[in-house]
Amino acid sequence: MHSAESGGAIVKSAPATVLVTDGEQRAALAVVRSLGRAGHRVIVASARRNSLAGWSRYAAHTVEVPDPLAAPEAFTAALLAAAQHWRPDVVLPMTDAALRSLLPVRDALIGVIPFGPADVVRRAADKPEVLRLAETLGLHVPRQIVLTQPDEATDSALASLSWPIVVKPGSSVSGGPGGQIKLGVSWAHDMGQLRTITRSLPASAYPLLLQERVEGPGTGVFLLRWDGRTIAAFAHERIREKPPSGGVSVCSVSVTPDRDLVVQAEALLAALEWQGPAMVEFKRDATTGTAYLMEVNGRFWGSLQLAVDAGVDFPRILVDAALGRPLSAPPTWQSGVRMRWWWGEVDHVIARLRHTGEPAAPAGSRLEVLRHFLLPGHATRNEVLRWRDPGPAFREAIDWFRMLGRHT
Repeated sequence: MHSAESGGAIVKSAPATVLVTDGEQRAALAVVRSLGRAGHRVIVASARRNSLAGWSRYAAHTVEVPDPLAAPEAFTAALLAAAQHWRPDVVLPMTDAALRSLLPVRDALIGVIPFGPADVVRRAADKPEVLRLAETLGLHVPRQIVLTQPDEATDSALASLSWPIVVKPGSSVSGGPGGQIKLGVSWAHDMGQLRTITRSLPASAYPLLLQERVEGPGTGVFLLRWDGRTIAAFAHERIREKPPSGGVSVCSVSVTPDRDLVVQAEALLAALEWQGPAMVEFKRDATTGTAYLMEVNGRFWGSLQLAVDAGVDFPRILVDAALGRPLSAPPTWQSGVRMRWWWGEVDHVIARLRHTGEPAAPAGSRLEVLRHFLLPGHATRNEVLRWRDPGPAFREAIDWFRMLGRHT
């Protein structure tokens, strides 16, 4: 398979100025490296003075702004000012919080935000709504119930589910102008744990999804939709995650997915009228082989660097699409490219060795866990450490040890 560069999906054109938010995110680093190598001028905005992406040699300038999660109004004002100063052609929000903050002011913002209308983004972030839509399209979804308030979690309501139960807030980010909060996934082993979780969550976390756990490998189908068609696609399979029971990918490999999964992902995003990049996450039941839709993330994803390494340069394609530049057929990619997020793998190993209270993840004994970490294979690429751009790896190591110090 050929890469995006050799396959002609990108037509080389004049450099642009791109303002990238959330420089502390790994996806932001992948975007900065991609666009910087392409000759674009990349401005990195971050709530931290020393951010991961800001330490890249490809970051032309950095600007410190408020956290879009804690202070969305102040973040929005700061981004408007930064855009006025730098006058970017494109503004790339890298997190749900940044995207939610900026879409309502897109008409006042200098630079194109390459996503669809705010109501489409909100709908895609609504997990119960997305899963209801998926069922109407014939996609498999896990057995689940929806709670609109804590006291609905009764024995009779949960009779159709088996323990442990996965507890998912209706949206990963909730709140308003005064502050947003990021809500994660929890596990409940029994009714006592479930009631503790449901009563501890804020009202903005509802409705809640209570899902039966699906055990098996996770496959991400990544699509870039533009003007009603797919202009780039990619897929990977998760090998290890953080936390081990299910979370962000710390080791993954590019794959050629079943055509059915790609068709399902395209149908779902088309029904949402999605514009921009998105990850459609599936999990295949290890016993039955059925692939279940887990969620849609309407933004760039943490392991974006793997797609770029395998031949699909999503950031470059997105910038060209946003600026109306010509595109050809979607690029193909190389299967079997493996990548690890090194410090994420360290956290994975620590969690496995400690045997945290979450449902046990597969992968055998402690000795096997250590062997996979210490002997990842000669072809495994390091996501953050790149010898031509070592700064972000040093920055990440400093941050990891500082975090360790705060927790000891």
